[in-house]
Amino acid sequence: MIRTRSWTASCASALGTGRGLALSLPVLWLVLVVVWQLTCPLVTDESMGLRIATCAAFLIAVVCLVHGVRLGAARELRLVQEVADAAQRVLLRPPPPRLDGLTVAAGQLCASRGAVVGGDLYEAMATPYGVRVVMGDVRGHGLGSLAAVAAVLGSFREAAHDEPDLAGVLRRLERALQRHLRERARAEHPASCAGAPDSPLAEEFVTVLLLEIRADGLVLALNCGHPWPYRLCGGAEPLVPGDPLPPLGSFPLPAELPLHRCTRLLPGEALCLHTDGAEDARDRAGRFFRLQEVLARAALDTPLSPAAVVHCVQRELLRHTGGQLADDVALMVLRNDRVRVPAQPGAVRTAQARR
Repeated sequence: MIRTRSWTASCASALGTGRGLALSLPVLWLVLVVVWQLTCPLVTDESMGLRIATCAAFLIAVVCLVHGVRLGAARELRLVQEVADAAQRVLLRPPPPRLDGLTVAAGQLCASRGAVVGGDLYEAMATPYGVRVVMGDVRGHGLGSLAAVAAVLGSFREAAHDEPDLAGVLRRLERALQRHLRERARAEHPASCAGAPDSPLAEEFVTVLLLEIRADGLVLALNCGHPWPYRLCGGAEPLVPGDPLPPLGSFPLPAELPLHRCTRLLPGEALCLHTDGAEDARDRAGRFFRLQEVLARAALDTPLSPAAVVHCVQRELLRHTGGQLADDVALMVLRNDRVRVPAQPGAVRTAQARR
């Protein structure tokens, strides 16, 4: 995953630069005037008091001016923060705590200071085909990566309900990403072609993990270059049912998409999805973060709480890195709360009679 600069940080930098240029020249001029007033060789003892009073008035005016500008900048920055928070809630909205028999929790840590929106994406939705989940990571910087997040999530939210199989959902995501990259290339680089090798967008891609959790707990998956999830049940078991496909955007999808049977999630068990920023995080000595060990300790709690697992991983990540993340980290934990109801003998006889 590549770090993505937040809207808040960008706007704050622009505000700081503009305010600094607007104040530097007047303040410098006033300082020169004060120095001249106090060091002028024509100064007499009789006029010294008046000159000192004049300098004090100048300094008070400068202090009031700077204070007023700082208050205005703070108000504008708070407004930008509110807009960014609202955009995050729309773009990367938190999943519902309960979803078709599953308890869900998710969270994100941004590497950039003051960031509220990064290049990670996730969503979980109850559909007629089961609970469908996407976890992804956009390669790129700045607002361009945010637009790619919006394109992929918008397509998933529609396709998850429309497509009867995961392969159809993945192909919809690929088409949405390709369309977004073409439109962005025409807008930003009209002289180049988005598919050309030297195009600035030729290396843009998105890693995607698609899951479908059916009513019986069966978990199906399609993976395009994304880390596989962990199964939490008294420990943390990495699920690696097969080789992933290349990330979306790097190569066209093959004609046949390998649908993997990850596991069967039993009642009380959970899945933990994450982006590679979690396992790639390092401390000052260069040691990698041991995600599996942290998940295994968190999974010992009974009953397992998805929100507690997310909070535990985030806390340990910040402790391991000293609060200096090199990459954004997204997490989602889903626990199966469905209860198996044994078939009633009368219902079995009725079903056999209907056959």
